[in-house]
Amino acid sequence: MHATDDAFPHGPFLVSRTGGRLVPQDAARLPRLSFAWRGRACEMQVAASGLGFAAIAGHVPFTIEIGPARGELMEVISRMPETLPEGWKLSLTADSRLRLEASTPSEATAVTLLREMVRFALALDPYLDELERAGAG
Repeated sequence: MHATDDAFPHGPFLVSRTGGRLVPQDAARLPRLSFAWRGRACEMQVAASGLGFAAIAGHVPFTIEIGPARGELMEVISRMPETLPEGWKLSLTADSRLRLEASTPSEATAVTLLREMVRFALALDPYLDELERAGAG
């Protein structure tokens, strides 16, 4: 979609006059929406191909902070990728934060942005619960 009579620019998007589809105006600078869920930083990125989500799900204690719960947490982290929905990914950042990522090929409209953001947050809940129980702050 290009800025034509069928679409108009609005912020970082081109908006279709028929259906309200949102497409980034600049593929090199994809729009992002930051939000919090259960006190955790989350982000949604809008691309022409769909929506990407990320959440900081917790923090792994540093080696110097070794305690009895760290072993349990490491076990939970090692098993978690097998339990994640298809297309989800768990990674450990350089500063020991646990990052969960997901994507969906949904066509972006104002309604789908909100719907998919809520779906991601609700799908995230059981993994946050499990990480919290294991000691990921």
